[in-house]
Amino acid sequence: MSGADRIAIVTGAGTGVGRAAALALAGAGWRVVLSGRRPGPLEAVAAEIGGDRSLAVPTDVTDPDSIADLFARTRAQFGRLDLLFNNAGIGAPAVPLEDLPLETWRQVIDTNLTALFLCTQHAFRIMRDQDPRGGRIINNGSISAHAPRPNSIAYTATKHAVTGLTKATSLDGRAYDIACGQIDIGNADTPMGGKMKAGVPQADGSLRAEAVMDPAHVGQAVLSMASLPLDANVQFMTIMATKMPFVGRG
Repeated sequence: MSGADRIAIVTGAGTGVGRAAALALAGAGWRVVLSGRRPGPLEAVAAEIGGDRSLAVPTDVTDPDSIADLFARTRAQFGRLDLLFNNAGIGAPAVPLEDLPLETWRQVIDTNLTALFLCTQHAFRIMRDQDPRGGRIINNGSISAHAPRPNSIAYTATKHAVTGLTKATSLDGRAYDIACGQIDIGNADTPMGGKMKAGVPQADGSLRAEAVMDPAHVGQAVLSMASLPLDANVQFMTIMATKMPFVGRG
């Protein structure tokens, strides 16, 4: 199947990593369904892509009905789904663990974990039944799927859980020719990650600026994973700013 015939959904597509991935996929010929909370940024990305290569679908991923509408509209418009990039996610204010409100914890769980599960369910149903059968799901993990930052228990817990979701999806998808992998991103220069340049708390209590990278590199990495045939899979990929303090002792 050529790139021009392949259909992708990208959640959180209006800004940052989602935008970069959507542009990379569209540049390689994919048709891209752009999902996100705010119509304005989605329409801006659609305009960058141009033509009829994209479809903007405002979506609240904490609302199961909104997620169902996203996948229904994708199927109605394009007839199939070849890639889901489960990218949408939020952080929480950096407060001491004992001070984190339960409501904030639940918001992060709903956005970063439950939404990925629901999107995966809908993708499975489409990919299982379409002809040709199968497809690929790529989950946005994070460096936080490996190591926490100070005062980040909700975000870190969800990103560790995404790894479990990825592994279970990869196993259960075998029966339907559905591949699933995870991309763990460190310090992309996005609205969420760009704050690292100004200085962020370190494990030793200090505040230090960290290196960042162009999110376009992440977009190209997602495209590389998505371009494999379904009998090959990148199970886990880590892409990070080379000089960020992750490996070694900082």
